[in-house]
Amino acid sequence: MHRVSPSSPEEIHALIAAALNAGDLDAFVALHEEGATTLVPPDGQPVSGREAIRAALAPMFALRPSARIEVVGKLEADGLALTHARLNVVAGAGADGLEVSGHGTIVSRRQPDGSWRIVLDNPMTPA
Repeated sequence: MHRVSPSSPEEIHALIAAALNAGDLDAFVALHEEGATTLVPPDGQPVSGREAIRAALAPMFALRPSARIEVVGKLEADGLALTHARLNVVAGAGADGLEVSGHGTIVSRRQPDGSWRIVLDNPMTPA
């Protein structure tokens, strides 16, 4: 997958979906700041740092996920953005499968080059 730098906070969600659908863990990890923190489905365990995020999400990517993500809101100020999305991610099938469906929230930060990167990611935000 060609690496694309998100030019807006909303574009991060589209690039997450594209990385999941392509099975491109490197592209997914590249969307995060070096010290980013994310909650990992299905347990919601927090992990911090790109390498920890890569290790925690590798099993899901191995299940060939399929994702639909729709941004439904944004609040932005001073180089930070809070975006809300509806999401559905399915990986694998049966007892070994994983499905995350509902709401996700991302805090992102504008980088010096004008692109945006994830600082905090909660794909399991309570409704």
